[in-house]
Amino acid sequence: MSDNAIELRRLTRYFSGRAVIRDLDFVVPTGRVTALLGLNGAGKTTTIRILMGLLAPTRGQAITLGEPAMNLPIETRARIGYAVEGHFLYPSMRVQQCRDFQRSGHASWDDRLFNDIVQHFAIDPSARVATLSRGQRAGVSLALVLAPNPDLLVLDDPALGLDPVSRRALNETLIEFAGSGGRTVLLSSHLLDDVERIADRVAVMVGGRLKVDASMDEFRSRVSAFVVRADSFDPARIAAVPGLVEARRWGDRMTLTLADRDSESDAALARLGAEEIEPVDLNFSDAVLSYLTRERADGSFFSTPLAANHAD
Repeated sequence: MSDNAIELRRLTRYFSGRAVIRDLDFVVPTGRVTALLGLNGAGKTTTIRILMGLLAPTRGQAITLGEPAMNLPIETRARIGYAVEGHFLYPSMRVQQCRDFQRSGHASWDDRLFNDIVQHFAIDPSARVATLSRGQRAGVSLALVLAPNPDLLVLDDPALGLDPVSRRALNETLIEFAGSGGRTVLLSSHLLDDVERIADRVAVMVGGRLKVDASMDEFRSRVSAFVVRADSFDPARIAAVPGLVEARRWGDRMTLTLADRDSESDAALARLGAEEIEPVDLNFSDAVLSYLTRERADGSFFSTPLAANHAD
């Protein structure tokens, strides 16, 4: 088995002359849960569609389970579970009919796993899809993609619109799936608390480019924050702080988020002439939001990205 379930090599896609994703070099390690994060329009869904072989790249290459994504053999496609945003199911079908329909297209199928997931979401197998809540539809969709025992699970915003109980059920199911040995999950999500609970790695896309590609532990250790207090702030000196990701001001205080803080960063902070500089705890969600907020437009206030090979 390859060390990587997915490999993207300088992947680029244009729509109507506009680059939606640009020069992505990115891997999803086998046996890990990787979270793909970004604002709406960052290129996450386009990237997923390309690696699933549903959309051709303008240039570059996507390798999925060792095969070129645009030419995935049937045998390889059978090893992939893919759940699209919105959890589409035929409304007139009963849950057990959805099961039978999906099972007919797979050589491998685990009825017990399907039933366990459906039960976990408190779903009546005889119920029609049209009568299910959004959370229950998500549960059925997850059961349908997991029952064939895929080696790779690709989920595009699976928890969108779910209530807290359904989200917990979804997270528990994913943790159990990923922990069952050699399984790989690529998860696109806006729910950062959920990502922190279940992901091993994090990738952050901004404006079609990859800005962060790191393990969760590495990401946490390489991003730090400081509260700076001063009567006035010199924007030029703030912008010159090495590794600056984001600067946010409230009155006489400014929070600076840095990546890869070093002695040069500390010296630049000292040159700000602040009355007080205090390190503060930065949780995972705030660290990710610093990237997304500060780099909403393409172009960077950030001189030392976590993954230098992805810098502009």
